[in-house]
Amino acid sequence: MKNKISLLKITCAAALAFSIFSCKETKKEESTDVKEEVPMDSTDLALIDLNLPDGFEIKVYARGVDGARSMAIGPDGTLFVGTRNENTVYAIQDKDGDYKAETVMVLDTMEVPNGIAMRNGDLYVAQVGSLWKYPNIESQLGGTLSKELVYDDYPTEFHHGWKYIAFGPDDKLYVPVGAPCNICDSTVVDERFATITRMDPDGSNREIYAHGVRNSVGFTWDDNGEMWFTDNGRDMLGDDIPPCELNHVTEAGQHFGYPFCHGGTVKDPEFGDQRPCSDFVPPAKALGAHVAPLAVKFKSGNMFPSTYNGKAFIAEHGSWNRSKKVGYRIMLADIENGEVKSTEPFIDGWLNDETQKVTGRPVDLLWLKDGSLLISDDYGDAIYRVTYSNTQVAAK
Repeated sequence: MKNKISLLKITCAAALAFSIFSCKETKKEESTDVKEEVPMDSTDLALIDLNLPDGFEIKVYARGVDGARSMAIGPDGTLFVGTRNENTVYAIQDKDGDYKAETVMVLDTMEVPNGIAMRNGDLYVAQVGSLWKYPNIESQLGGTLSKELVYDDYPTEFHHGWKYIAFGPDDKLYVPVGAPCNICDSTVVDERFATITRMDPDGSNREIYAHGVRNSVGFTWDDNGEMWFTDNGRDMLGDDIPPCELNHVTEAGQHFGYPFCHGGTVKDPEFGDQRPCSDFVPPAKALGAHVAPLAVKFKSGNMFPSTYNGKAFIAEHGSWNRSKKVGYRIMLADIENGEVKSTEPFIDGWLNDETQKVTGRPVDLLWLKDGSLLISDDYGDAIYRVTYSNTQVAAK
């Protein structure tokens, strides 16, 4: 049974902003203008309308993070946030440890810096066709900003070109390359389209890891070191097909169907005659059509009850062209021995089904050291924190 959640109001003070001017070389630039103060009132986020399981609570962690999307956290606790349309990378600090960010800094301005990842204190930021590294980033805050180019030779098409990036348990950086279209066989132009690639941290030894991936904006690894990734299904086949997907990679080189087959069963009307669905790896779970699944993360830490161990949390960003909206929620997938047993909502209420009013669109998920869960919202321009109170359920 779910209950209603009350809203915590916080203020994020403004701080230093950084600007970078040149493109290809290692860059250094001094900090410049100051960000506007965020209003104290945050009732417009409508967190009171959200539904969570008993014992859970959601509060605002940071406001004024315009277009907040991918998140990564530094060794000293600085939260870094990328954006898709705002061309901004943020650095957010909670210096007193009360889980309310005091400062929201503009770290850098770049073109579509959606994907970010952290490795050994170095921040990696992916644009559509290039990747940059900020060495020892937290030591640079408040001073001179320096970054290094890792590569600049990936496809530059903007359609599904924004990146979600993450380091795997093999210390490889995984970088998807979305299809540059709604539906097309783009691999005849560049074999990297509609794939997930991987490389060493310095950009060397690049290879295609998974094929037939239309547009993945989230992936993670289970305890066995195997990747799970979301994929957004094609459009313009109606409200109810094809499904979006949660996929499970069990070995490198597998093909997941795009553009020939969708959701494991839906033959594409344009390309489906070329190859049958039986040629491809079916999804571990067919999700709702047009729900737009983005981040997927397995439970981490000890705050949430042990009943959530092994379960995956999925951020559904929500539909953009369906006649009746769907998604706009956090789903929970129960996974055992590599198989999805069931799925159910964990947090919903960002979409009012009756009025079709939207108050938030979850994008990325990130676990803090204390076991609480951060959620980015590029509609509400905010970061939320989900906690669990110590009740009898925690002992189960």
